[in-house]
Amino acid sequence: MYAILEIAGQQFKVAKNDKIVAPRLDGEVGGHLEFDKVMMLADSKKVQVGTPFIDGARVQAKIMDHGQAKKVLVFKKKRRKGYRLFKGHRQQQTTLKIEKIIAGEQK
Repeated sequence: MYAILEIAGQQFKVAKNDKIVAPRLDGEVGGHLEFDKVMMLADSKKVQVGTPFIDGARVQAKIMDHGQAKKVLVFKKKRRKGYRLFKGHRQQQTTLKIEKIIAGEQK
């Protein structure tokens, strides 16, 4: 069974025991989160598609780690003006392990 859910404005396809990297979420390492914005559920027999979400469907996950993504470097330059700017940015992220997918009713 797998599900497509929305976390912080992004869509993720998840199955049991998957590890995903999502934008930074509140909670402590080792804590549990529950997501109710499930857009689609599918198993070997049937597929449920929400309008936009499936009523009562939930995905439970455990917070494995908080960290940062790889550094993105930004370099700006204007020719013949002596203007150069070099910056870096690292996005905050959370690693989640999917523990359980609970089916629900379609709206």
